[in-house]
Amino acid sequence: MLLNASGCLDALSAPEVARSLDGYVTKTITPEPREGNPPVRIAETRAGMLNSIGLANPGRERFLAQTLPRLRDLELPIWVSVGGFSVGEYAETCAALDGEDGIAAIELNLSCPNVDEAPEGAIEIVAACREATDLPLYAKLSPATWNMAEHARAVEFAGADGLSLVNTLRGLALDRNLRPTLGTGGGGYSGPALKPVALAAVYACANAVELPIVGMGGVRTGLDALELIAAGASSVALGTLLFTEPEAPARIRVELAAEAAARNLAHPLAARRMALGSSPESVVRIGNEFRK
Repeated sequence: MLLNASGCLDALSAPEVARSLDGYVTKTITPEPREGNPPVRIAETRAGMLNSIGLANPGRERFLAQTLPRLRDLELPIWVSVGGFSVGEYAETCAALDGEDGIAAIELNLSCPNVDEAPEGAIEIVAACREATDLPLYAKLSPATWNMAEHARAVEFAGADGLSLVNTLRGLALDRNLRPTLGTGGGGYSGPALKPVALAAVYACANAVELPIVGMGGVRTGLDALELIAAGASSVALGTLLFTEPEAPARIRVELAAEAAARNLAHPLAARRMALGSSPESVVRIGNEFRK
């Protein structure tokens, strides 16, 4: 039920933090190694954080040979975030992951604001990946579009098994000399100010499709998590918070249970879709995607 947002936790450096979650989402993996964007890559703002990492990662072959075996030792369901610069690159990586032990799902990074996107659209990418693997596919979408519902229906039609909402928004901050704080100028904006955006996206997509949704964006408290669930999320991911409070998952769990109990809910997931007008469920069935 609780995950990390991709790129917000290095499980091999902080295995105790990773084990406090119900599943671990890797940094985005591309076919070839990437050093990422030039520094400065991360900058704080008054209400969040900007980043321009640029998908720095060891590449597909090294991930499969070295990183994945070490992640298996965590004994957690592993979600692999997959990126690329063409339909073929996405599909090839998905095919390489197919059949690997320990992988619970693939999250398709379709909306990174810090690199050039594939020339093909999300529908083509999801469809090609669907043909390449039997693993569950979650499409990670950008909130930088007015009609989120249309995008949700499109990737569902193409074969997505779930949605990850939302990725960062494009943002810019200036230093005291009135120059961009990041080396690339703008970057991906995350943190508390993203929460209303995330809620709106989850709400719109939950109204449009029945797919499971991982909600993320600005989560700082158990109430934030419960609100995402009420808007339609079936799972919640922690992002920027993990940089400042690595032990946050334990606190969020306690607060989430307390917020649910204060509303006479037997379980936090009983609140799912309440914002859409759904009644609380008397019996909550936890999905199998996080069962060990």
